Amino acid sequence: MKRILATIRIALRALRRNKMRTVLTMLGMIIGVGAVIAVVGIGNGAKAQLEDQISSLGRNMLTVYSGSSRGGGVRGGWGSIGTLTLDDAESVQREISGITAVSPEVRGRSQIAAGNENWNTQVFGESPEYFQIRQWPLVQGSIFTEQDVRSAAKVAIVGKTVVDQLFPSENPVGEIVRIKNSPFKIIGVLKPKGFAPWGQDQDDVIIVPYTSAMKRLYGLTTLQSILIQTATADLLTPVQDQVTELVRQRHRIVRATDDDFGIRNQQEVADAVTAQSKTMAWLLASIACVSLLVGGIGIMNIMLVSVTERTREIGIRMAVGARGGDILWQFLIEAVTLSMIGGIVGIGTGLGFSKAIEMIKHWPVVIPVLWIAVAFLVSAAVGVFFGFYPARKASQLDPIDALRYE
Repeated sequence: MKRILATIRIALRALRRNKMRTVLTMLGMIIGVGAVIAVVGIGNGAKAQLEDQISSLGRNMLTVYSGSSRGGGVRGGWGSIGTLTLDDAESVQREISGITAVSPEVRGRSQIAAGNENWNTQVFGESPEYFQIRQWPLVQGSIFTEQDVRSAAKVAIVGKTVVDQLFPSENPVGEIVRIKNSPFKIIGVLKPKGFAPWGQDQDDVIIVPYTSAMKRLYGLTTLQSILIQTATADLLTPVQDQVTELVRQRHRIVRATDDDFGIRNQQEVADAVTAQSKTMAWLLASIACVSLLVGGIGIMNIMLVSVTERTREIGIRMAVGARGGDILWQFLIEAVTLSMIGGIVGIGTGLGFSKAIEMIKHWPVVIPVLWIAVAFLVSAAVGVFFGFYPARKASQLDPIDALRYE
């Protein structure tokens, strides 16, 4: 034990002897570890932000779309032709277990007006369960009821963008907004959600009972889609399979290739949106890891130079009784110390840079404690890996040749 402690003291004394060289050697590790911490933090923050945006679309949600139209060699997208009915939505809610809410849905764009202001916006026809499915609370007023749905009431709930455009300086609740020349009373204002991951303003919307949209606005007898919420995320896939089978039976479809509807679950949307983010995060992390490699090579280079410069010192130590293992440990400890101190300072630098980015650019930054531990261990491993060869070379020097070295 005394021999090991003595070796450590000798190694630290050698590092203090050339302070500028020691600092410059550690700089590579500081930059490498700091870059990894900062990139991981920013990448995880971007991923968390995307996940929050995805969750804002709804929790445990499935969407069943009407079929696509075909004519004259031209094919429309999902929802371009009405193949879903209210009976389909009611059957799904009645016959499939694991479902907590269902909202029949119709959509359109309309010119709306209030007083001297007008605006073109999306109009959604939904059931009261829509707000539960989308996890979308109100900041003012209340949602419409099942009675409003049955009576096709002229009531509406508006998003923040619509409020800003039509009622910039007054409370919209209780006011009248005309949708396609039909007067609707505003009974509630939605909590702002901002932009969706694909850039759409979620707050630029008016929501009315689906019966009101079908009968009073668009003259529809079919639905464009059906929103479904499952009790848990684990039920998304089995419920999706059951809904697919039920709708096929109701539409008398024999082969899957003849489906006149489409269905997508929220996890598929989340995977599609976050895939690009993950790819970019890994790319940036890989580039940052190159800095670690460069830092390790710098340590090896300096240690090789140090072995050459201290050849005579090594010979003297061996002549007075030091063994090859002592020399090996001395230089290995020097390399690991350089690497670990550089790693610790690099972690602090990365954390500081990440917080600065968060404050200046208002970007979310998430740095798991595990990654900090990994960065520290990696810095130590880099020191061992790149320091072993110079240390071994030093330990294998012949004492007589080392003493003769000038």
